[in-house]
Amino acid sequence: MRRHDIGTGTPPLQADERTALIGWLDLQRQILRWKCEGLSDEDAHRSVIPTSPAMTMAGLISHMRWTEHTWLEVVFLGGDKKQNPAFDESSEDADWHTDGRPLTELLAEYEAQCARSNEIVAAASLDDVGRHPDFGSVKRAALFRSRW
Repeated sequence: MRRHDIGTGTPPLQADERTALIGWLDLQRQILRWKCEGLSDEDAHRSVIPTSPAMTMAGLISHMRWTEHTWLEVVFLGGDKKQNPAFDESSEDADWHTDGRPLTELLAEYEAQCARSNEIVAAASLDDVGRHPDFGSVKRAALFRSRW
């Protein structure tokens, strides 16, 4: 994908709310994938900030995969947060750690999570609220709507 190709994936400016929300989210996902094109595994695992070794493109892909999981499967659906490294209190920024896994593997996991996220959103009402018990007070649950 080239930079000017990104515009071909731009969602319509006049669309129903669900189409617009998913369209803009998909555009952001597309840009992230585009930034990984042509990267070797070595480059994908190279830290871009010396004081933050996990800040790599591979780490960002891992983090975004788990961010999708956090919001839609854990907070929104009320799923088990134990399988998500973002909730691992024993390791700071655990969702950024890739253990040197190949970028293609991380991207495949990210793609699968994005597809799962889209399935969740497609099946939900935009007025549905998050169901995870840790985010379950009436006041807080109202903040976690599928349109958010």
